[in-house]
Amino acid sequence: MSLMSSAGGPGGPGGPSGHEPHATQAATSAEPVADAPTVKSVLVVGAGLIGTSVGLALREVGIDVALEDRAAGRLALAVELGAGRPRHADDVFDVAIAAVPPKAIPAELLRLQSLGIARTISDVGSAKAEPLAQAEALGVDSTRYVGGHPVAGRERSGPAAAHSDLFVGRPWVLTPAPKAAADAIADVRAVALACGAVPVQMDADEHDAALATVSHLPHLVASLLAGQLVASSEATVALGGTGLHDTTRVAAGDAALWTEILAANADHLATALAAFAEDVAATVTALQRVASGDLDAVQVLTDTLRAGVAGRARVPLKRGETAAGFVAVPIVVRDAPGELAALLRALGDAGINVEDVRVEHEPGRPVGVVEIDVREDVVPALISCMRESGWQVYS
Repeated sequence: MSLMSSAGGPGGPGGPSGHEPHATQAATSAEPVADAPTVKSVLVVGAGLIGTSVGLALREVGIDVALEDRAAGRLALAVELGAGRPRHADDVFDVAIAAVPPKAIPAELLRLQSLGIARTISDVGSAKAEPLAQAEALGVDSTRYVGGHPVAGRERSGPAAAHSDLFVGRPWVLTPAPKAAADAIADVRAVALACGAVPVQMDADEHDAALATVSHLPHLVASLLAGQLVASSEATVALGGTGLHDTTRVAAGDAALWTEILAANADHLATALAAFAEDVAATVTALQRVASGDLDAVQVLTDTLRAGVAGRARVPLKRGETAAGFVAVPIVVRDAPGELAALLRALGDAGINVEDVRVEHEPGRPVGVVEIDVREDVVPALISCMRESGWQVYS
């Protein structure tokens, strides 16, 4: 039975509690921007997960992509995967994108601009205010630079983890400086649309405050939680199931890269973490009261859990739609080759669209539970289809 899961990463979308980002301009489909220059060629500097995924996505729509990377092996793999070609010395591009670690972004932007290699330059860093300030201090012309952040990723890194559909339906935040040229903004917007993303324009500092809540804080909390397992016994960790896996998944990300990301947004992240710490402290107090016999404090726990349910329901799962409209249906599947494929084929034959799939293996048993996420109004048809096909459904 093959394993399928949704690919999350550095930063899921969604409005942070207490600070709703204001999207000053948003595109909701891959329609061309009126009077925008046509983007036919793009240079991607950095053949990691994001850079390679950008190359793969752009190549699929016929855009000429050239790649650069200091690591020859990484560059060769990205080229072999079809993400682009090596850059030629005399190449000039419509857009150049710095897909490099946060600390390297300002200097890379200056290098690209100094070479005159593209009419517009951008980046894909997940912190925007500090790199913009540093780039301008170095002398980068911000009329031709438009910061970008595709809010998508995976816990794996490198070109081998790249996917051409990584950005489909995901926000791609544009953070131009106040004096950025309109055609430069249109260039970066066109790249985002070509990758299947949804462009959203925001102020750089506003972006960083939002990402501190919806991306950087979740990653740090997942790391803190996963860190508790280091000193736990093997017997204890072996008891962990889907909940532990889901809440610690992103903690598997590259520690060095995430150190740079969190440090670049330290101010906003510290504020978000302090607010989270207050909630943790209040919950600790409630638990201590319950443990000492104060049953009235149980209501605090209930309120905390209800707030979690309400917050989770606001998180976009697919095409910007929230979790509130989806239902997970558990189906028992034999742990054998072809079982999961057969299940999905049956659903496809019945015309049932699957929004997401998760697999949980049963310890010590030759079966697993597949959770199929579908729209709420599709549940009856899914259950009927599965039972008619001989699958065991629990709902």
